[in-house]
Amino acid sequence: MAKNFSELRARMTPESRQRAEDKARAMLAAMPLAELRQARELSQEQLAALLHVRQPAIARLEKRTDMYLSTLRRVIEAMGGELEIRAHFPDGDIRISQFGSLDDATDNRDGADRR
Repeated sequence: MAKNFSELRARMTPESRQRAEDKARAMLAAMPLAELRQARELSQEQLAALLHVRQPAIARLEKRTDMYLSTLRRVIEAMGGELEIRAHFPDGDIRISQFGSLDDATDNRDGADRR
């Protein structure tokens, strides 16, 4: 017989609940682009429409391991988010602000900004 999640959670020790919450938070904090799109309840077709591209372009993009920051930013913004670049050090995290002005930049191989 299926149990209600809240009942199962209520029977967990506080330590077990904390470990489960920490693990869930860590899983949500790092995920591939395709999983992020699915978590945002968007299909490849819907995201393609938002980005004015065709669905196969989204499929290719989700398989890439390297892309322009401006491309990633447009994808994240199309999903309703905001891209931040951070450097993690033992003594703390630093937000890299150099990439804050990519709003109008386009992907091009020579690095020129076409505005």
